[in-house]
Amino acid sequence: MKTSPASTTKFWLPHKACGEILMAAIALFLAAQPLSAGAQPTPELTPIDRSKILTQPGVFVVFTMLKLSPNGGKLSAHEKMDRASEITGLIKKHKGSVLVDFYLTRGMETSSDFFVRVHAYDLVKAQAFMREFRATAMGRHTFVSDTLVGVTKPLNYITKDRSPELSASLSSTAYAGEAPRYAIVIPIKKNADWWNLSFDQRLKEMEAHTTPTLAYLASVKRKLYHSTGLDDVDFITYFETNDLVSFNNLLIALASVPENKYHVRWGSPTTLGAILSTEEVVRALAE
Repeated sequence: MKTSPASTTKFWLPHKACGEILMAAIALFLAAQPLSAGAQPTPELTPIDRSKILTQPGVFVVFTMLKLSPNGGKLSAHEKMDRASEITGLIKKHKGSVLVDFYLTRGMETSSDFFVRVHAYDLVKAQAFMREFRATAMGRHTFVSDTLVGVTKPLNYITKDRSPELSASLSSTAYAGEAPRYAIVIPIKKNADWWNLSFDQRLKEMEAHTTPTLAYLASVKRKLYHSTGLDDVDFITYFETNDLVSFNNLLIALASVPENKYHVRWGSPTTLGAILSTEEVVRALAE
């Protein structure tokens, strides 16, 4: 029996649509299949060991001070969560190659609202993280007020061999205060007179520099980064403390030593921030 033309229905799809439907079907089929015996799931990234990277030489650091633009202000609760989740996800993505810390400066600084400290064994990895951060919803609404780049190195002067008594004093006193709530970043640049001193002369100056700091080892943590040739400063001094009065007294003591006359930059700016979790910083900036 012949089928009449009126009883036959034909469906015509463009060639491109047919291809898209076929690819979607293949994708669904593959997603439903179990892993073959030889296939392995993508391994979970192992986070960088914080205790190691913060104590080893040869580690790069990037400090980026950021100011939130006016149009990046108040957000809804949903938008706050989205931004926090995006930043948390980015940190998780890079956890195998960088260590990231956020600090809140809003309310204590005028040139920045927060800053980011990124440690990495390869400087390119720190650059990659910051590049992707600037592409996030939060990053797109900020501008950089300052950037500092440095690297950790073994001790140059106060060592067991060169200055045994001071070295022993430094190692015998550990931080004993409550968990630090504040971080301070102070860039330092020396003049040509400093670099033209003999090593023994610089050692003598650094011994005089170190002696008054011994009284503050239990209340102030300190970390030094070297920047000569990597930035326009020679050193980045980073401090953590819960006792800002002790920190103030420490800096007065350091300003009084002869080595201070070799500084052409000390701060300018000095950046003071609160040590908070990434989520706390993001939420505070969205208020």
